[in-house]
Amino acid sequence: MDFSVKKLASGAGLFLTRAVQFTEEKLGQAEKTELDAQFENLISRADCTKHWTEKIYRQTEVLLQPNPSARIEEFLFEKLDWKVPSRVTNAELLGQYMQDAAKEFDLGMPYGNTLEKVGECEKRLGEAEKEFLQTSAISFLTPLRNFLEGDWRTISKERRLLENLRLDLDACKTRVKKAKVAEAKAATAPDFQETRPRNYVLSASASALWTEEVEKAEHELRIAQTEFDRQAEVTRLLLEGISSTHVNHLRCLHEFVEAQAAYYKQCHLHMQELQKELGRPSHLPLPPRLPNAFALNSTNAIATPSMVTEGSSSPVETDTLKIEEVQAPATGTRKARVLYDYDAADSSELSLLADELITVYTVPGMDSDWLIGEKGNHKGKVPVTYLELLS
Repeated sequence: MDFSVKKLASGAGLFLTRAVQFTEEKLGQAEKTELDAQFENLISRADCTKHWTEKIYRQTEVLLQPNPSARIEEFLFEKLDWKVPSRVTNAELLGQYMQDAAKEFDLGMPYGNTLEKVGECEKRLGEAEKEFLQTSAISFLTPLRNFLEGDWRTISKERRLLENLRLDLDACKTRVKKAKVAEAKAATAPDFQETRPRNYVLSASASALWTEEVEKAEHELRIAQTEFDRQAEVTRLLLEGISSTHVNHLRCLHEFVEAQAAYYKQCHLHMQELQKELGRPSHLPLPPRLPNAFALNSTNAIATPSMVTEGSSSPVETDTLKIEEVQAPATGTRKARVLYDYDAADSSELSLLADELITVYTVPGMDSDWLIGEKGNHKGKVPVTYLELLS
């Protein structure tokens, strides 16, 4: 019990010291140890990552499950480590209603027969949606949640510890400064009643007492500086790990896009089959396809005769680009800093290392997601998402 009381008293004293130091800093009465610019940039980047990751995570939850009550139910089941019950999608429910209505209206009649076919298609769409939701939750939502609930909590904890050690360090600096001022004052005009510490023997001189106090304060300062430097290094390593987090989230984002592309492709195929079953005239034009991210995946793209014209150009034309024949333009080149390592997929691409500077430019007919990069005597295509264009 005695040990617990001492520990509690020590903790309370440390908290009070930090509170005093923090208050004096806010009032401009005490100096504050500033972190270097690179460290501040790492902190700012980490805060930005947390802010937008949280927003993207919340909005993706809304996209995948618009019903807030269902989201709360799933959250509670997950926290209680219970299996989330399978939920019927709206499309499946609509399909079931249509099929039930078809039986009432007689399947032999055109309306009833059509309701049966559309209802079956809606059920298939609902199954595809359910598969998309499960895939997206695993490949995209879970990694984002793991970062917010795991890595970010660790970073926040270490940052709080670093801030406490900084307050301790600055408090030690303040004690050393005050002790030196008192020592100088005692050396010029010693006054035993005013300047010596209360716990020291009465026979000691004030100057000697304050000299000893200065040595003690400087010793505590060295210890505080060592602990602060050690914690700063630990925190710096965690903050630098945000780059790896970005790479991981980039991979998850690609998987999310692929899941969406597969889902919409499957829905498109189901609707085409339904149109054939309903006898839709083939000469009626389909709505034009707008350019989107899925067109980049040529293996998943669906080409129909109505989408191709004789005068249209295709992104595939850029695949025939001969890198050795490309020349840098007289104007329009820019410097770029590489954000992440990149391994060239073939001889037309340029391998990159994080933080190196390269020269980039574009050429007519290139895909907008790529640039031509040059470093030394080597050049090749580089992805824009791996670069930070400099002014």
